[in-house]
Amino acid sequence: MKKKAIPFSMNKAFTPAPKSLVRGFTLLELVVVIVIVGVLATLGLTQYGAMVERMREAEARAILGDVRKLAAAYRLANGTITDDVNIGNNPDQIPRVCTGTHYFAYYINDISDPSVNVIAIRCTSGGKSPQGVRDYTVELTSNLVTEADVWASRPCIYVCH
Repeated sequence: MKKKAIPFSMNKAFTPAPKSLVRGFTLLELVVVIVIVGVLATLGLTQYGAMVERMREAEARAILGDVRKLAAAYRLANGTITDDVNIGNNPDQIPRVCTGTHYFAYYINDISDPSVNVIAIRCTSGGKSPQGVRDYTVELTSNLVTEADVWASRPCIYVCH
């Protein structure tokens, strides 16, 4: 008996396709890419959050510098330092308590002429959104005569809220 030849069109399933026609990724390649992207996204979001918090701290340092300037101007005009240098509860003042317009609450902690110690406490509730996840302070101790400043940022050591 003569074997019947299988037509070429029926035999296509058994012949490998040319490399130029193979398209797509394997499941393993897709899983590896998804894992790498997930790890990079996690690291990026963590660093982004830390950077944003450093920018908020820079805002607090700028306001503390303004308080120092106000205290120095008051001392120059009156010969003494007061704890009432535009820090208060009015909308046009630097907030003494957490408000929806600031990330920190500000206090003049210590006055011993010619030095002033001003602190900013990070709001964890009641402040500008988003709230901080932990209390910490930014401090400025300034000698208004020598203009020597000492900056510190540390976990909250005062009664914060």
